[in-house]
Amino acid sequence: MRVEVCANSVQSALNAEKGGADRIELCSELGVGGVTPSYGLLKTIKDQIKIPVHVLIRPRSGDFTYSETEFEVMMRDIRLCVELGFEGIVSGILNNDFTLDKARTAKLIEASGKMAFTFHRAFDWVKFPLETFQQLQGLGVDYVLSSGQRESAPEGIDLLVELLSKAKQTIVMPGGGVRLDNLALFKKMGFKAIHLSGIKMVQNLSEAPKISMNSIQLLEERAQPITDVETIQKVVTSVK
Repeated sequence: MRVEVCANSVQSALNAEKGGADRIELCSELGVGGVTPSYGLLKTIKDQIKIPVHVLIRPRSGDFTYSETEFEVMMRDIRLCVELGFEGIVSGILNNDFTLDKARTAKLIEASGKMAFTFHRAFDWVKFPLETFQQLQGLGVDYVLSSGQRESAPEGIDLLVELLSKAKQTIVMPGGGVRLDNLALFKKMGFKAIHLSGIKMVQNLSEAPKISMNSIQLLEERAQPITDVETIQKVVTSVK
C-alpha cells in the first residue's frame, strides 16, 4: 500500500521522507483544507526532498468554484510545477451546483502533461459521486482522494469500497481521518494507497499571545502542525 503524506512545510516533508513515506502531497494551510504552496516552498522542497512530490493547486480556501482569473492562477501554478519538475498535481474544479466542471478540470489535466493527476476532496462535495467518478476516469485522472463523502474515511468506507469496485485505471485513495488505529480497515479492503498528514502539534511559544489571529480551531499560535516521524514510521510499518 502506498503512503502519501500531506505535508504543510519543509520540516513536515523532511519528516515524512525520513519516516518512510512513498510520496508527499505538498500544500500550505492545513487548517483550511490546504492551498497552493509558495514559490519559495516549492523551490526548497525540490532541492531537499528526494521522494516524489505532488503539489496541491488550490488558489484559495473555501469552495471549489473558481473565477476565470483564479483559473488562470491555477494554470500558471501548474506550468510552474512542470518547469520545476514535480511528479504530480492535486487539483480539481466544481460547478456551483456541486457537479464536476469537466471542461476546466480537463484543461488542468492537460496542462499537467506527464505528471500524475489527483482529483482532490472536492469530490466529497459532488452530488452524484459514482457518475462523477466515471467522468474522472474518462478524463484520465490517476487518483481520486476522498473520505467517501463523510467527515472521515472510516465513516465513508461504504462509498469508498463501491468506488473501488468500479475503479479501472483510477486509484481510489482514502483520506481524511486516516490514522494508525484504522489503517487495517483500508488494507483489508484492498486499497492501493492512503493519504494522511500524521500531524503532531509542536509548540513554538512558551505562552499564548495577547490575541488569536486564527478563526479555525485546528490552528493555534502556540504550536504548528508538523508531520511526526514516529507516527509515519508506525504507519509505514503497519501497511507495508
